[in-house]
Amino acid sequence: MLGPLEVLDRDQPVALGGAKQRALLAVLLLNANEVVSSDRLIDELWGAEPPRTAAKSLQTMISQLRKLLEPERASGEAGRVLVTRPPGYSLQIGPEQLDLERFRALAADGRAALAAGDPAQGAEALREALALWRGEPLADFAYEPFAQAEIDRLEELRLAAIEDRIEADLELARHTDVVAELERLVERHPLRERIRGQQMLALYRSGRQAEALEAYRDARHALTEELGIEPSRELRELERAILEQDLALDIGVSPAPTAAGP
Repeated sequence: MLGPLEVLDRDQPVALGGAKQRALLAVLLLNANEVVSSDRLIDELWGAEPPRTAAKSLQTMISQLRKLLEPERASGEAGRVLVTRPPGYSLQIGPEQLDLERFRALAADGRAALAAGDPAQGAEALREALALWRGEPLADFAYEPFAQAEIDRLEELRLAAIEDRIEADLELARHTDVVAELERLVERHPLRERIRGQQMLALYRSGRQAEALEAYRDARHALTEELGIEPSRELRELERAILEQDLALDIGVSPAPTAAGP
């Protein structure tokens, strides 16, 4: 799902049929291991005015999907992957079978390592998670009403993981490596303050204090112009620390101990 919808069988792609059948599978995957009612499936696939044959067409597509997903199932045998569960159907799959669930697990591992003070392990897990993406999520349903909210949600998950990975890289003194990437992210997400703060810190640690302060001014302008709000306290405090060349911004630098006396 982290790209155009794709089903693999032993690393070989499975032909999924027409657009409606692919959309049906996408809806079931977005609600994996949950029962999705027939009425909801009809609404998602045909909108507010479905044809009179919608219920029969849905049953036909369900039957076709079962043949694709369970090719070894005997005729008349109950489905084990795509099962009938009143008032509709449920797609039963394990977390290791869906790239979205593998991504979530790896991203969670990366964040846990980062929180535990192991940025190297955190960066590795987050890079592995992000490597699962093959493009825009559900790219072949970009204009389908049923997918809009889900696409936004998946994009947010990816962006949060990118931010976490950059945080790990900054802790590993890779600030010069991420400056260009942060510039591109700021262009795409100008109102996202965490990215703005990471850009400021990466520039400052790269010996570019003036540009770091200019990045803050750009962020403030965008926020006041677009949203009518001032930057967050965290961003303002980061600007002040950069102005003062606070040692706390440097990697591996601790404040000097206070003298105990003569």
